[in-house]
Amino acid sequence: MMTPALKYTLGRVGLFVLCAVALLPVPLNIWVKLMIAVVASFALQHVLLRKWRQEMIGQVDAAMARRRQEKDKLRSALAGEDVENGDQPTR
Repeated sequence: MMTPALKYTLGRVGLFVLCAVALLPVPLNIWVKLMIAVVASFALQHVLLRKWRQEMIGQVDAAMARRRQEKDKLRSALAGEDVENGDQPTR
């Protein structure tokens, strides 16, 4: 199964390729065609890839929350706090 980030990235690349191929018969400089394809694919991805973008954002948010939680646990352990109940150890 593909991760949401990979799906979204492949979708963006695919949109760019489709836009670039659609512009091949247009009699313009290749660089102008590629710039138009970049702008068009950027605009289209906001509409067509909205669901995949939201899935990717959810995945990134979950990873950040997990890392923040692990960092807080590590800070508590380094400060000498009891990780299980949050109290200072008795000495």
